[in-house]
Amino acid sequence: MKNFLLLTRPFENGIIVRDHICCFLSEFFGTGMLLFFGCMGCVYYEVNKYNQWLSALNFGLVVLIVVQCFGCCSGAHLNPVITIAAWIYNMLSAFAASLYILAQFTGAYCGYALLHLLLPSSLCTPNFCMTTLRVDITIWQAIGIEFCTTVALVWVTCAVWDPRNVRMQDSAAIRIGLTISALALAAGPLTGASMNPARSLAPAIWHNSYDHHWIYWLSPIMAGIFAASFYRVVFRREVDSADINNPKLEAIQIP
Repeated sequence: MKNFLLLTRPFENGIIVRDHICCFLSEFFGTGMLLFFGCMGCVYYEVNKYNQWLSALNFGLVVLIVVQCFGCCSGAHLNPVITIAAWIYNMLSAFAASLYILAQFTGAYCGYALLHLLLPSSLCTPNFCMTTLRVDITIWQAIGIEFCTTVALVWVTCAVWDPRNVRMQDSAAIRIGLTISALALAAGPLTGASMNPARSLAPAIWHNSYDHHWIYWLSPIMAGIFAASFYRVVFRREVDSADINNPKLEAIQIP
């Protein structure tokens, strides 16, 4: 987390270049792992047939693993929407946010491509692991569902960043992972519960299939901007300076 917060001062000294590289690689490999292991849990097996419960739980647990691995390096956003929220929340510079987003999209595609290379073709069904709409869901319903689920995700993330939560960071990976599982269980059967343009774009590019794909950009980005701005203005509170200066809390100070 300390490297992550240094990026609010992108050109302060020479060591920041190493921090940028660290964060870029963390987001690249983290988002790659999300697509690789998350979509691996969506594989259809004759013995162990795919179902929504297993998929939602799997994605949440994969997020838990990645946050535990890379949360201390880059914050483990794994999602351009979370990065936009961090920028609105004054935790990232615009330059650093751009690096994060580039790493997330390239990592997502590489992770999904690697999975296809390692799986037998018999297991990679058409449109494998793509986020798609249920046939009886209207466009406006899909926009609303993706918007609401993304707002919930961003609010949980903002609460983790909240200075009042400074002493409860050890469980951040569990909280974020279970949030993803809960939202995927609720909205997965309806829209795929993407909440993440990078997660939706990688399979879409691989399969050259973009039906209703714009929804997975419009709704999450609008939700991220709204949720982060609302939380920052209405819910966020600063802690006392004595708490901020506590050495035990140094790693997650908010500038």
